[in-house]
Amino acid sequence: MPDPLNPADFWPMPPGPAQSPEPQRWVWAAMDPAERRTRMRELAGWVDWLRRAFELHNTITHCWYRHAAVVEHLTALYAGWMRTYAGDDEPGRELAEADWINTLHAFLPRLQLAACATGTHQEPPLVVPPPAGSTRDFELYLAVSDVTSASPAHLSAAELSRRETKLNAPFQPASPNSGCE
Repeated sequence: MPDPLNPADFWPMPPGPAQSPEPQRWVWAAMDPAERRTRMRELAGWVDWLRRAFELHNTITHCWYRHAAVVEHLTALYAGWMRTYAGDDEPGRELAEADWINTLHAFLPRLQLAACATGTHQEPPLVVPPPAGSTRDFELYLAVSDVTSASPAHLSAAELSRRETKLNAPFQPASPNSGCE
């Protein structure tokens, strides 16, 4: 069991002078069940450390793993934490740790589960199935909507065209009667 007070215990392999752990991408649906269980245990250990280290025990409820959206947010935070604390030192990343902490605080509203804050888990709301024909309606929209079928145009295209015309205009010397003396 990793030491909850030592974040280095959560690295997949101990950092050594010649090597550091390879930052990994986590896509839950792409993992086989055994890997998913292993990774979930790894994430759970890190979440336990996170709750203690940042005093988030009242923010991240004990049933966080039962809420897919919270799992995805915590996964992103963990992967970012791994890249920040176990990744290579890159120029321009002098404040990477502070940036990660700012990201954590930006994520906090997404990690709170008001329904489960009392310590009793509440199942997330059921997903409402799409109405019959919604896929057909979507495809029709893609085919005929101005949003998806209009010719490409940039909002500044007219201004760019005007400037190009002005830059490419033939040279016209000033006439002697132009008022400049």
